[in-house]
Amino acid sequence: MPDALAGLYQQVILDHSRARTGEGPLPDAAAEHFERNPTCGDEITVRIRLASGSDRIEALAWEGDGCSISMASASVLTDLATGRTLAEMGEVTETFRAMMRSKGQGEPDEEVLGDAVVFQGVSKFVMRVKCAMLSWVALEACSTKIAARA
Repeated sequence: MPDALAGLYQQVILDHSRARTGEGPLPDAAAEHFERNPTCGDEITVRIRLASGSDRIEALAWEGDGCSISMASASVLTDLATGRTLAEMGEVTETFRAMMRSKGQGEPDEEVLGDAVVFQGVSKFVMRVKCAMLSWVALEACSTKIAARA
C-alpha cells in the first residue's frame, strides 16, 4: 500500500474514532451482544433493530470504550450494516475477516467493504486485529441470537 494511501486510511480511522456513527442506545433492539478484548480491555455492546417483518437491519447502535481502532471499526460497521439483511452482513463480515487475516497482503474488495477497507493496514499488526473485529463479532452474535429465535 502506498504511503499516501496508508496515511489517508489512518486519517479516516481517526476521524471515525472521533465522530462516531451509531454510538448510543437503541430502543426496541431485536438483539444485543457484549464483546470484550481481554488483551487490551476494549469493550463494546452492539444492538440491532430489524425492519418490521424482515431480516433487514433498520438500525445498528453500539456503546463501548476502547482504542481508536475498535471505536472507528464500530462506526464504519454502522454505516455498512444499516439497510442490509443479516445474510448480506454475514457475507460482508466474512470478507472483512479475510482482509483482517491477510496481514496486509492483496487488495481488499472495496465494492463489498466500502470504507472498511481502511482497516487493511491494521491487519499487519496481529495484536490490533481483534480490536478491529470486536464490533463485527458482536454483530455476528446478534445475528445468531435472532436466527435461534426463528
